[in-house]
Amino acid sequence: MSTDEFAGQRITVAGLGVSGISAARALAGLGATVTVVDGGDGEKQRATAEELAQAGIEVRLGDGETLPEGTDLVVTSPGWKPTSPLFAAAAEAGVDVIGDVEVAWRLRASRSGKPAAPWLAITGTNGKTTTTQMLASILAAEGLRTAAVGNIGTPIIDVVLEGEYDVLAVELSSYQLHWAPSLRAHSAAVLNLAPDHLDWHGSMAAYAADKGRIYEGNTVACVYNVADKATEDLVREADVEEGCRAIGFTLGTPGPGQVGVVDDILVDRAFVENRQKQAQELAQISDVNPPAPHNIANALAAAALARAFGVRPASVREGLRNFHPDAHRIQHVADVDGVAYVDDSKATNTHATEASLAAYEHIVWIAGGLAKGATFDELVQKSAERLRGAVLIGRDRALIREALARHAPDVPVVDLDRTDTGAMSEAVREAQRLARPGDTVLLAPACASMDMYLNYNKRGDAFAEAVRGLAAQDQ
Repeated sequence: MSTDEFAGQRITVAGLGVSGISAARALAGLGATVTVVDGGDGEKQRATAEELAQAGIEVRLGDGETLPEGTDLVVTSPGWKPTSPLFAAAAEAGVDVIGDVEVAWRLRASRSGKPAAPWLAITGTNGKTTTTQMLASILAAEGLRTAAVGNIGTPIIDVVLEGEYDVLAVELSSYQLHWAPSLRAHSAAVLNLAPDHLDWHGSMAAYAADKGRIYEGNTVACVYNVADKATEDLVREADVEEGCRAIGFTLGTPGPGQVGVVDDILVDRAFVENRQKQAQELAQISDVNPPAPHNIANALAAAALARAFGVRPASVREGLRNFHPDAHRIQHVADVDGVAYVDDSKATNTHATEASLAAYEHIVWIAGGLAKGATFDELVQKSAERLRGAVLIGRDRALIREALARHAPDVPVVDLDRTDTGAMSEAVREAQRLARPGDTVLLAPACASMDMYLNYNKRGDAFAEAVRGLAAQDQ
């Protein structure tokens, strides 16, 4: 499809966030008449509305439910629920609703007539950002012009319109996939599936179905997690191009058509000449930072997608070595008195926290916050033998305390009855008291942060600051 598709259309953009602003500016620049609607009407929204008005874009604040008269198409920001009254009005008027990723996909053909950059797409409940960044690092090591886009970084519409790339590493959330019906990736991966965002999707089946959209129309490879059968089921259900292959990644010894681990070596038995008898070394476990089990799985998924694109093994190794994860993702902060302090504030649900806890042998666990409807019995059952102690913070900490009482009654628990931001300093001091040399004090909250902090980054910063305070006292 050409950029002319949107010219002359009356397009309503839902949401005045980063992706909404990007979509509005791009579509107006392509000749569409754009109106942005947003339920907010604060100082920040008004300032943004004034900026957009200078570009000829109308903004209606304080009403995100009414469909502007004459709308030909609605472009929604990812977070807007399918049950929004705006979309009900669009359906009644026979107006399609798509997302910013769908717009980018339709615009991906270069205006210069050069071939469109293929997309290597990644989704999953956890690990999406890290895997996408790993993949981009590997592609760059191969000398390819690439970028990590989608649910991270620069808005994807801006990248598609402004840059010329050989291939894009695209992180996609379930929200984005829901609104991207024509997306057809070169190759794609679903890293894992666990209950999340069910209030938005309505059910686990609907959530999984939206994740599975990433495989539709794949041309080369559908990458799945051998340890998570639900991801393989999504591959089986997908309608792909003839010749597209299912490629599994595993922390164990890989079978033919898989990538996996043998004697601390990441190996490929999928993209070699004789899959039955041959394996190609891609990297050492020590090349992955950090070498926690779930991060090794991320690296294998990224490697599989890169190999599907024809990347050489040496570039996989170099790209993994060059990659450094973002802050607050199982990040080592300091060692104090023989105890390691690790910040995984990004572990905001039980699935992510289970992976984080599995990375260490003896743990003093700092957890708690907003549970978002989660339960913790299964998490505690699987991790109990690793726990040296637990320090609980946040509004819903009682849910974790009760799960610990049921399934790990011998684990000492400190329940901090305060939700001010200073609670983290006390939590770190209590964790230090419970820890022994060789242990890991791990912030892996299994909960959202907004009861105490603006976001998980601020929570992680508070933890790191408290740990640095301990380290300074130790000197």
